[in-house]
Amino acid sequence: MKSPLLVFNENGIYCEQADVYIDAWRPVSKCIITHGHADHSRWGHQQYITHTNNVPIIKHRLGEITVTGKEWGETFTINGVTFSLHPAGHIVASSQVRVSYKGEVWVFTGDFKTENDGIAEPYEPIKCHTFITECTFGLPAFKWTPQQQVFNDINNWWNQNRVDGRTSILFGYSLGKAQRLLKHLDPAIGKIYTHGAIENMTQVLRSQYDFPETIRITKDTKKEELKGQIVLAPPSTHGGTWIRKMVPYVTASASGWMAFRGARRRRALDRGFVLSDHADWEGLLKAVEETGCSKVIATHGYTDIFARYLREEMSLDARTETTQYEGETVEATNSLSSEEVSETPISL
Repeated sequence: MKSPLLVFNENGIYCEQADVYIDAWRPVSKCIITHGHADHSRWGHQQYITHTNNVPIIKHRLGEITVTGKEWGETFTINGVTFSLHPAGHIVASSQVRVSYKGEVWVFTGDFKTENDGIAEPYEPIKCHTFITECTFGLPAFKWTPQQQVFNDINNWWNQNRVDGRTSILFGYSLGKAQRLLKHLDPAIGKIYTHGAIENMTQVLRSQYDFPETIRITKDTKKEELKGQIVLAPPSTHGGTWIRKMVPYVTASASGWMAFRGARRRRALDRGFVLSDHADWEGLLKAVEETGCSKVIATHGYTDIFARYLREEMSLDARTETTQYEGETVEATNSLSSEEVSETPISL
């Protein structure tokens, strides 16, 4: 019996034939990186391979590393195994990894979403025999509202807060969610201010993507300047002294978890917008179907429920594997470097 093309071991997802890992969670000699979130792009690998647009992102987060950039669909062969990167639609420069050897094709999605958000390169279905998929929101209860409606709601919320003379504080991860929100905020309503972590990452991306103008909050920013404006901030700042100096303010979070009843209340938020950078239930099922695969490996998320549905309802050979990827549950804290987590005071 031949060994699988990709296996899961204590370091990550491993291709023995090529001696290459994908999104390894322990330091390895050579690793293909799907995207810049900290649970998928770890420090310590000797060589990194990723999409060209992701190179400045992981260099910003990880420092001086040895990294090679690849274009979408560009093939590269290592010891007879052919690899290529394809858009995952999760965040900017996020990839799926296609692995082919002797006629057998595997695809690893990393994190992905099927809805085109207008900034990340749109998700591309890839035909394969075995599909390794995340299922962060792998429950039928998760069904996303079309994003344009969500963005309209966000802009209307901001505008009402402006009329009421309050600062709008909107929480989103510094890499991915923040830029997606920024792309769709309406500058006609007012000015867009950013926490330093979000501003730093956005500046890294400005040469590749188009964003509205932003203003970095510094120690010289006065709360009077923020009145009626919107502030984009990482979730880690919620409840800290950083935002308490912005009163009067209203808080909101943009996350798939806002679909859970009580999530907004438990996080002491004034408003929750259901907006995820991961596929919902229907998106996950459609992605599996479009690959034409016969085998599925479900990794992080509601793995047992999702794999069981694929077996019982779609007659697929589906199983689960344990990884150290945590989807949105970890991005809130791990998408920031230690330097970026520090808060910048505002002058009163």
